[in-house]
Amino acid sequence: MATLSYSQQRDQLVQAAQRLHQTGVMSHSGHGNMSARLPGQDLMLLTSVSHLTHLSPEQLVVITFDGEVVEGTLDPTTREIVGMHSCVYRERQEVNAVIHTHSPRTTSFALAHRPLPCVYEAFLRFGITEDIPVAEWAPRGSEEAVSYIVAQLRQHPTVPAVLLANHGLLAFSSDPLATAQIIIIMEESAQLTLDAHPLGGAQGFPAGALERERKHMQRYGSTQ
Repeated sequence: MATLSYSQQRDQLVQAAQRLHQTGVMSHSGHGNMSARLPGQDLMLLTSVSHLTHLSPEQLVVITFDGEVVEGTLDPTTREIVGMHSCVYRERQEVNAVIHTHSPRTTSFALAHRPLPCVYEAFLRFGITEDIPVAEWAPRGSEEAVSYIVAQLRQHPTVPAVLLANHGLLAFSSDPLATAQIIIIMEESAQLTLDAHPLGGAQGFPAGALERERKHMQRYGSTQ
């Protein structure tokens, strides 16, 4: 996949925020933050506001992975979460976008300290084959919290998201729109899993489900 330019990253971040709002996967406050890795540098575009409901390009700042502002203005509250984003870029070289939200049903699993189970077919179509793990709680953006995120990234090298205990979720992928789509299917999966509980609980896939799904998708030339 071609690397997005600076302007394309800005545009996609705004589009991703709109997509999350339109699909109703945000919490009532609209709280969240998002970033995109800038090509070839230890720099990222980061939202400078604590909500994503009406994100505009002017609300994006350029900062280093260590939090030094290169372009724009960053308030102290936003500065807290820099490490939460940069740790993903440092651990996953293929990741170019990170989004944090408090999507309600997914966050219910984070509050319960329960991984989000891989039981929804949409997960397979995005290559997700294991439960979304939970990173232990620590104050938001603290070195301890970041270390817990990194621990889960290393323990689960293929997952595209981590639940943040008592807090929310952190998702990441190749670009902002792909990352937003992961959050959407996570929220759908969380809702359906919770709805299935009174019926006896969601059931797992049979052995070899991912390979069968991929073979089926290839037959029709589908990518998702």
